Amino acid sequence: MSSNTKKRPLVSSSSQAPGAKKRKTDPTMQKYYAVRIGMRPGVYMTWDECQAQTAGFKGASYKSFLSLEEAQAFVAGKKLKSSSSTAEPPKFYAVAKGAFTGIFTDWDQASKAIKGQKGPKYKKFPTREEAVQFIKEWGDADAVAALGEKVSDPETDEDDDSDDDSDELDADGERLEVEEKPSSAKKKKGKAVLDIYTDGSSLKNGRAGAAAGVGVFFGMGDPRNISERLHGEVQTNQRAELTAILRALQVVDANESVQIITDSQYSINCATVWASSWEKNDWKTSQGENVKNQDLVKGIRQRVREREKAGGKTTFKWVKGHSSDAGNQAADQLAVAGARKTLW
Repeated sequence: MSSNTKKRPLVSSSSQAPGAKKRKTDPTMQKYYAVRIGMRPGVYMTWDECQAQTAGFKGASYKSFLSLEEAQAFVAGKKLKSSSSTAEPPKFYAVAKGAFTGIFTDWDQASKAIKGQKGPKYKKFPTREEAVQFIKEWGDADAVAALGEKVSDPETDEDDDSDDDSDELDADGERLEVEEKPSSAKKKKGKAVLDIYTDGSSLKNGRAGAAAGVGVFFGMGDPRNISERLHGEVQTNQRAELTAILRALQVVDANESVQIITDSQYSINCATVWASSWEKNDWKTSQGENVKNQDLVKGIRQRVREREKAGGKTTFKWVKGHSSDAGNQAADQLAVAGARKTLW
């Protein structure tokens, strides 16, 4: 995508300082999302536009306001004026475990990451630094990497079967319940949703002679179950995880609503949070580098859109790897078996 088609901010970062601060209490009033540090600093009218400029950007600084003047001042790095001594101090909501992770200055957006999630991990802080430390302590490598912090590359992990979240703890000590019939369709808001477990495995991941496999589990004895070797020269765990999701979406009927259950937060972020930003940035990272595994991410996004047109919804759910979840264990076994197959 050429640069002249990118979403432009409402105003430039050189906007003037605000006048008196006006608090608006009507929840239907327009919010202004100010990006001080990001791919393209400025004021944006929607959260999605703001997120596209900040997701994965190291040291991103952004905040929502109820007035355009305040947002402009924040972008310009000017101190906000207040007509009242009761002005609220800034708040940083850190979400270390949820539908997606990150640091938010708006509770409405943070709540979307934890709503409906089992055992989310989140907390409010007065400073961004404390929020970052919270995610470092409780988040997985992908959650930390999204903040621009240095973490070990999952692709160089020497574990035979490297799951992105193998060291995670469920919030409040809770574990995800084991379902007796992982493949059975559930009723969600009146419509049947099929649970599909996916997993990837890479024996000798990140080393010479690595062999990766793909596992997709619909249910015991289901002919749609998949256990196959990952094709291509790059035999990493991340590519296997993404391929498993793509294969699941290719096999299931387009008009059938499904929930992809995976232990790879990396894959979920790729298919949801990060992809939106990458698409708008011509599949470049915030450092200007080509996005890794973009062929698979593009394939997943395309299939999701095709399914939407056909009436099939696609949702994602994270589950702790190597735990007591029967569906995840079955998908893992299929992936490992696939990695041991001959590639021809």
